[in-house]
Amino acid sequence: MNFELNDEQVLIRDSVRAVLADRAPMTRVRELLDSDQDVDSDLWKAAVEAGWTGLTLPERFGGAELGLVELALLAQEGGRALARGPHLSTALVGAALVDEGDADPAAEVLPELVAGRAWAAWAFAEPGMPWSLDGVRAVARRDPDGSYVLDGVKTAVQDAGGARWILVTALDGGEPASFLVDRAAPGVTVRRQRVLDPTRTFYEVRLAGVRVLGGRRSGGGPAAVQRLLDKGSVLRCADALGTMERLLELTVEHTTSRVQFGRPIGSFQAVKHGCSDMALTVHGAFAATYRAAMAADHDPHGTNTARAVSAAAAFTAEGATEVAGRALQLHGGIGFTWEHDLHLYLRRARTDAVLHGDAAVHQDRLCTLLATASSADTR
Repeated sequence: MNFELNDEQVLIRDSVRAVLADRAPMTRVRELLDSDQDVDSDLWKAAVEAGWTGLTLPERFGGAELGLVELALLAQEGGRALARGPHLSTALVGAALVDEGDADPAAEVLPELVAGRAWAAWAFAEPGMPWSLDGVRAVARRDPDGSYVLDGVKTAVQDAGGARWILVTALDGGEPASFLVDRAAPGVTVRRQRVLDPTRTFYEVRLAGVRVLGGRRSGGGPAAVQRLLDKGSVLRCADALGTMERLLELTVEHTTSRVQFGRPIGSFQAVKHGCSDMALTVHGAFAATYRAAMAADHDPHGTNTARAVSAAAAFTAEGATEVAGRALQLHGGIGFTWEHDLHLYLRRARTDAVLHGDAAVHQDRLCTLLATASSADTR
């Protein structure tokens, strides 16, 4: 498979990198570390002007109607720059609404998302549960009038603080389904969480008797939720890839400038091997991530796509931790200091290793998919 970017994709990558360099330099990233803002207003304005908010949404809603590969490029550059903002969480909610066609929620919400007048968040994970369909415990009860009442607790909901809408995954009749909830609806409580990664904002979302109209329920059921989870996993892989790339760059810069015994430490064989191992992992993460993104664009319902996504997610989860650890080892004590940027990339990498399912979750799923395919082949 050819993983080279075409001219349009290179233009997207370069334009995103330029915007982030201008609007989200490291000085600005550090200014926002203790902020409760989901979004930097200057960056959000630039993102809307550049078309990030509608990158994958249909043209009839004002979007560019591009694919997951292009959205992954945005995520990758975000990881490199440690950027914050609801671009990716909003894109996932938009993707869920697109699957509903021209239903009322899509017609109401998608133009608002494209125009940047509002953003959305996806509430999936729950405290102490795996980031998979088996981990959903929130419940949606259907009333006789056709509406639903939602109860449950969600954790690690990215960018939910200022979101206009929250897409909540809950059990309807024992099966996962998604419900579009107004952030201001009675019974919705959002609390900021203090987590390892200070470059992004995460929230706990509590739902206590939250009433949702029947038309705000996604019609896709568990399969649609899993496809959305797969898209989120690919974007997490891309963010981790960008973070790993920058960790490698920082390490190479350090080892070629740091002198011991009269020579750069990068000239020592053990250090060379360490950097080489990091580079191999980064290249592997690139191939796995974009293989999964291309498969999702080509055949979103295919079993091969599901395998590619979980393979990429498992590899990058372990790879991000490995690259971060090796970068810290080769930097030495300076990597622990607050003044050095390395620790921020370490935190982002370790957080990416668990978002949308850690390595164990995806390895288990991949084994199940392979076993199912093997059983089918022997029949």
